[in-house]
Amino acid sequence: MLGCVLGLVPATWMHAVADSRVRTVANAPARDVAVVFGAGLWQGRPSPYLAHRLDAAAELYRTGKARVVLVTGDNSRVEYDEPDAMRAYLTERGVPDDRIVSDYAGFDTWDSCVRAKKIFGVERALLVSQGFHIRRAVALCRSAGVDSYGVGVAEPHDATWYYGGVREMFAAGKASLDAALRPDPRFLGAQERGVREALADPRR
Repeated sequence: MLGCVLGLVPATWMHAVADSRVRTVANAPARDVAVVFGAGLWQGRPSPYLAHRLDAAAELYRTGKARVVLVTGDNSRVEYDEPDAMRAYLTERGVPDDRIVSDYAGFDTWDSCVRAKKIFGVERALLVSQGFHIRRAVALCRSAGVDSYGVGVAEPHDATWYYGGVREMFAAGKASLDAALRPDPRFLGAQERGVREALADPRR
C-alpha cells in the first residue's frame, strides 16, 4: 500500500501544479511565446500528433495570442531534424519564418523547458501539446522558471493516445526528480537571441 501511495505522489504533484493552467486554443491567455514540443517525424514530416500541435500553435499566432513560436525537438542525428520539419510545417500554414525560433536540443520535456528559460530567455509562455502530456510540460516549465499555461490539443482516444497516457504515469516519476534535482540539460551552450530579436521586431 505504501508503494502505491508513493507511486501516485508524482502524478498528484503534476495535477496540483498544472490543472488550473491548462486551457484550449480558444481560452488561452495571450503570451509572447508559444512553445511546441517535438512528437516524432514520419518520413521527414511531422507525425499526426506533432502536426496537430503545430496547427494549434499556428492558430495561436493567427489570433494574436502568441507573437513567436519556439519549436523544440530532437536533432541528434543528421537524418532526423524535428525543429526544421516543424518550422517548414508552420510556414506552410502562414506563420512567417522570422516568427519561428528553433531549439535543436530539446531532447526531452525538462531539457526543452530549461533551455527555453536559460538559452532563449523565455519568461512566460504558452505550451502546446496533447492532453496526456500537457500537465507534465506545465509543471516542469514552471519548475524551470517559465510562467506557463498549457494548451491541450484534443485527440481521438486511439492506441497512440492510450500509450501516451500509460507512458505519462511512468514519466511523472522522472519529472518529479527533474523538478527536485534540477539537472542541467544534455546540451546547454551559449544564450541565443532569436526569441528576443523576434519580439523586438515592431511589425508584430
